[in-house]
Parts: sequence; C-alpha cells; structure tokens
Amino acid sequence: MASWVPYFVLITAVAFVLQTFIFAAMYFNVKRTSEQMTRIANDLHGRINPIISRIDFLIGETQPRLINMVTDASEVVHIARSQAQKVDRVLTETLDRMRIQLVHADQILSGTLEYIDEAGSTVRRTLLGPVQHATAVIRGIKTGLEALRSFRRPSTERAPAPPDTPDEGMFI
Repeated sequence: MASWVPYFVLITAVAFVLQTFIFAAMYFNVKRTSEQMTRIANDLHGRINPIISRIDFLIGETQPRLINMVTDASEVVHIARSQAQKVDRVLTETLDRMRIQLVHADQILSGTLEYIDEAGSTVRRTLLGPVQHATAVIRGIKTGLEALRSFRRPSTERAPAPPDTPDEGMFI
C-alpha cells in the first residue's frame, strides 16, 4: 500500500490547486458583481435622493396647510351642526305653535258651526212655527167662512165640497 500514497497525495494536490482556481474565479466574479451592485446602488441613491428631499420639502410645506384645512373643516362641521340644531329647534317650535293654532281654529270653527246650527233651529222655531200657526188659522177662518156661505145659499145651489188638500192635516 505504500506505493499508492504518492498517487493519492498527487491527486489531492491537483484537487487542491483546482479548488484554489475555482475559489479565485468565484472571488473575482463576486468582486465584480459587488462592484456592479455598488455602482447600481450609488446610481439609484443619486437618483432617489433628490426625489426624497423634494418629497420631504413638499410634506414640510403642505403639512401646516393640511392642518389648517382640517381645522377649518372641523369648525365648519361644528358650525353646521349647531345651525342644524337651531333650525330643528325653530321648526319644532313653529310646528308646535301651528298645531296649537289649528286646534284653536278648529275649536272656534266648531263653536261657530254649533252656534249657526243653533241659530238656524231658533229661526225655524221662531219664524216658521208662527207662520205655520198663522197659515193654519187663516185656513181655519177660510173654511169657516166657506161653511157660513154654504148655509146662506139655498140647498140646491150649494157648491160642491172642495177637494181634500194636503194642508188640511195642518189645521189644529
């Protein structure tokens, strides 16, 4: 077995040299890639840095304006809410007053209609009642006069009896 050891040492040395070349190639490849990445990062940093500084400047300038706008909007909402509450209160009071006035007007109108109805009944009783009585009295007198005339005439010349009139039932 002693004769094979130099061969194994030679193979190991060749493998070691080969590994060294591979590691050197990898080192130079990683170094070149790292330099490219550094250049890309520097280029990107050079391009993004002005954009970031400009955005920072715009935010710095617009932040007070945005705060003022939000504050103003909050005040407007507060004022609008208080005005809406006032309008609601006024409308509620107005509607309550209108209801009271409508109830009052309804009571006045109902009372007036009852008074008119009562007045109509009173007029009927005071005017039509005596008129009906007077009409009945006049008919009674008329009937009595006709009866007297019929007694004075001779019995042959008596006038035929007047036809029944619908007003005869009104005679008292």
